[in-house]
Amino acid sequence: MKELKAGDKAPDFTATDQDGKTVKLSSFRGQKVVLYFYPRDMTPGCTNEACNLRDNYKALTKAGYEVLGISTDSEESHQKFIAKERLPFRLLSDPDKKVHNLYGTWVEKSLYGRKYMGTARKTFVIDEKGVIERIIDKVNTKDHAAQILDAAAAPQKKPAVKKTVARKKK
Repeated sequence: MKELKAGDKAPDFTATDQDGKTVKLSSFRGQKVVLYFYPRDMTPGCTNEACNLRDNYKALTKAGYEVLGISTDSEESHQKFIAKERLPFRLLSDPDKKVHNLYGTWVEKSLYGRKYMGTARKTFVIDEKGVIERIIDKVNTKDHAAQILDAAAAPQKKPAVKKTVARKKK
């Protein structure tokens, strides 16, 4: 499979959200979409990323974006994550990794010399026609909304975004 790049048509897919409702990417034609792939619900980096998008959700929607997160976690796990962190956007479940494979985000990783398969943290910004505008593959989990909005706002004035500070564990 060829690697996706800006200017490519975003591969269409069907997945279920946290409530078991079917979501089809092509049903968002006419809207801009932020499709962000993340490794796991309720882990530190993924929580920082989701909370940063939550904290800046108004700025993202004002800029015309629909936000969709996607991981291999179950619908039930997504429900808990959404409830715990008060996330205002949908999280899609891809346990069989079909969508991950379409987008090239199910990759070989290495930790302490051990190789394993996992999700590459990557965001696809998709325009109203279903074309990939940008791919963010060096995601800053605490300032991700700014990464999304920076290029979209240029050369206009950039919207104010909040940086999310990591919470201390209780």
